[in-house]
Amino acid sequence: MLPVPDLPLSVPPSLSDRVAEAVRDGIRTRRFVPTELYSVYQLAELLGVSRSPVREALLRLAETGLVRFERNRGFRVVLPDPHDVAEIFAVRLALEPPAARRAADAGLDVADTLDALDAALRHDDERAFWAADRVLHDRILRGAGNRRAADIVASLRATTELLAPPTSTGGRSLPEIRDEHEPVIVAITRGDGATAEAAMRRHLVDTGRLLVAQVAGLPPDAPGAAEVWDAVVA
Repeated sequence: MLPVPDLPLSVPPSLSDRVAEAVRDGIRTRRFVPTELYSVYQLAELLGVSRSPVREALLRLAETGLVRFERNRGFRVVLPDPHDVAEIFAVRLALEPPAARRAADAGLDVADTLDALDAALRHDDERAFWAADRVLHDRILRGAGNRRAADIVASLRATTELLAPPTSTGGRSLPEIRDEHEPVIVAITRGDGATAEAAMRRHLVDTGRLLVAQVAGLPPDAPGAAEVWDAVVA
């Protein structure tokens, strides 16, 4: 029997969006795994919805590379490999550092996001920490005037978040990740565009390199991980 998370989900609003999020949640919790073949009909029945929104959701997930259809058989989960992760961060590096500069130049105030990160740490609330992290990156992109870029980055983050708990990335702790964000937040709030751009770039490069190594099953400083990163990003 195909295991699935309970519905309804609080977000997003449309039925196909809810199905897509249910599948993502199943991947995230390893209820859906790459070694198994799943049926559209089975998934529709277990979620209690018609096949139409299930097909729509799966087609969208296939476009992002998270599932692959097998003709007349069903679909499989496809988790990103190290090269995929490097590509994701190459896109983020093209979008987010210049957005941080523009947000700073526009006078965006994101000081409250650092307060939110600190509050999550005080309460040892990892879920709240990552929610604050997502809000920060989204506000920077939207504050730079690029809604589509914000949507793209949100989708890319949703993919990498399926790979492993973020705190396991390179052994970084939540306080360490918080400290990586502080110079970005401070520079944007002060209106220092150049510093904001450089700080965001450092943060993404460090995170991307660590995640590439993790997915490859290598130490962070392994030459093999650096080769993948350099081939795609550098």
